[in-house]
Amino acid sequence: MSRRTWAGLAAATVLAAVPATADAASSCPAAACTEGQLADGTPYAFAKPARWNGAVLVDLDFAAGGLTSPLTASLVDRGYAVGGTTRTVSSWNIARAIDNQAEALGKFEAAFGPARYAIAEGRSMGGMVAAGVAQVYPGRFAAAIPMCGGLGGAVGQWNQKLDTVFTLKTLLFRDSALPVTGMPADVPGTQQQWLSAMASAQGTAAGKARIALAAAIGQLPGWGLAPDGSPTPVPAARDTDGVEQGMYLALAGGPLPYLGQAVSSRRTIEQLAGGNPSWNTGVDYTRQFALAAPEQRDAVRRLYARAGLDLRADFASLAAAPRVAADPAAVAYLRRGIVFTGELRIPVLTVNGTGDQISTVAQQSSYESLARRTGTASLLRQTYVQTAGHCTYTTGEQQAAIDRMLTRLRTGHWPDTSPRTMNALSAAADGTPGRYLAYVPPRFNRPYP
Repeated sequence: MSRRTWAGLAAATVLAAVPATADAASSCPAAACTEGQLADGTPYAFAKPARWNGAVLVDLDFAAGGLTSPLTASLVDRGYAVGGTTRTVSSWNIARAIDNQAEALGKFEAAFGPARYAIAEGRSMGGMVAAGVAQVYPGRFAAAIPMCGGLGGAVGQWNQKLDTVFTLKTLLFRDSALPVTGMPADVPGTQQQWLSAMASAQGTAAGKARIALAAAIGQLPGWGLAPDGSPTPVPAARDTDGVEQGMYLALAGGPLPYLGQAVSSRRTIEQLAGGNPSWNTGVDYTRQFALAAPEQRDAVRRLYARAGLDLRADFASLAAAPRVAADPAAVAYLRRGIVFTGELRIPVLTVNGTGDQISTVAQQSSYESLARRTGTASLLRQTYVQTAGHCTYTTGEQQAAIDRMLTRLRTGHWPDTSPRTMNALSAAADGTPGRYLAYVPPRFNRPYP
């Protein structure tokens, strides 16, 4: 979805619900829409169909283009009310974003009356926020559907990103000025420096071996999108070159490369938090590597042998390299946003792509293990889609997850969420084959706390 803000909304404006035919709601895809601003200036918008099924979906990013999205059209056609906010004001203040979802729900209910089922849902940061809403506001929301969210939590997620970038810098770019933390104000220039350095390293056998090691340590997928955003074939497990190419694309290719986001979002977080919230003091990178997917470990070993490099020597270099310490106040800032506890009190259905380079799929195992530890795993279902790139789902795949959650709320019991059923629902929704599959993610190597 576009991240443009809605123009022309005064700071204190709250518009009443208007019919879809009115000029003020010319883009309204339903019988009525409402829009306005929350107390902190965050825009919100909602659309409600004439034949409402009683469910309203509240999404972090809806007010940044959601009224005209194909998913909204599909949902409204099925009787859902849909809406939410933007992240333009809250940014990486996750606690504020979570509170904003509850406030936005209040705006919807003031305009249209109480919802029978309020469902927090969203993608990327919106997925993290939806899971946060489930933890913070179980009395206001009936369920949550986090899609492609960083469910290792912000602290754990950014520690894992540090591991990846630290490994690259130590083994490939030790003598360069490429930053690992303390990102400069020139974000585009810094991103381009990192991507150019990676392109040069990818041209050598040693570079490929060490790129693969860094990606494996960071639990990135061995499958990515081409630079133009088009899909690439899923590499076979024994296809060393294909797996390494996928790792490289995850790091430096496609429309949203991992390293690009690792620069831009870290800059934003460091500015908001007043320092660096990530650390690798005490981290054993040999152990991190052992938690990588088996095909990635095999590819790394073969690439090191091909390049004539000593893997144990590189692990020794990583162990000896000066470590990065966190600013305690910055850690506290991210921790106040949300630390997932696993104490679920409402149903949560997650959706994650197996080739997601931003919200890495291993983080899903962290979320699930916490729910098991607290004895609330019966409220959780996790599903996986075989897709490369960040949040690259079809309308039907998203619709299938939302419909399954509505059935869960109506019946009080989990319906079938097997890949076969999810794919059938996806195909029925938009006519394209679903890509849900049975999948067990690797154990997340940077859990926090």
